[in-house]
Order: sequence, then structure tokens, then C-alpha cells
Amino acid sequence: MSDSVLGRLDFVYCPSRDAAADRDHWTDRLGADPVFSIARFETRVAGVEPGDGPMVLFAEHLEGDRPILLYRVDDLAAAIDELRHRGVEVGERFGFPYGEGAELGSPGPQRVAVYERNQADRGESIRGRRDF
Repeated sequence: MSDSVLGRLDFVYCPSRDAAADRDHWTDRLGADPVFSIARFETRVAGVEPGDGPMVLFAEHLEGDRPILLYRVDDLAAAIDELRHRGVEVGERFGFPYGEGAELGSPGPQRVAVYERNQADRGESIRGRRDF
């Protein structure tokens, strides 16, 4: 039995210089299903679903060049407490349409975050939205 704090990998949150171009490449050439394309707060985010894997998000506001692997947890506060107890550095909390999360420190170049899916209705309400 695993003692992992991490749940299901729901999202790969990718930095993007052009969310429309990234979305179009994944849908037109790789065959992913488009989920949404949102322009808000002076940035753009597009989501696609490739096959059976997690949703891939292309976010123009996300800093850096590495994606963030975003894992679901049942209880964000409890997961953060457990992770800190295990010696994991936990960054500031952030919000996005599906819930609230926090990025985790890592000794390598990987970017990992956990989130609690406490706004699933809000996340589902953007499905099909096409601002661009």
C-alpha cells in the first residue's frame, strides 16, 4: 500500500507564449479534444484533453518554461500539513477554476502542485467556452 499524499494527476499546467497556437497544434495535429479557451485578466488559457491522460492547460501567465504537474488531493489543508511534516517546502496557495492549490518544492527541475477540487462546478462551467 502506497503512502503517497498525491492523488490523481488531473492537469499538466504548461507555460505558453501563444495559447491559441498551442491549442491548435494539439487539437489539429495531435487529435486532442478542445475543452475551453479563456481570455481574462489580461491573459489567455486554453485546455485540451489528449486521449486518456490528464487535461493539458496552456497558460500565457504561467512563468518559466517547465510545466506543473497538478495532482488532486481530497483535503488541501491536510495534504499541506502532511507534506510539511515530511519536509516538503510548500509555496503560496493559488486558485484556478477547479479549486485551490499550492506548488511544492522539489530538489530537481520538476514542478509539482497539489489541489483540492472544491470548485468543480465552476471548472465544468467553462467547458466549451471559446473566447479565442
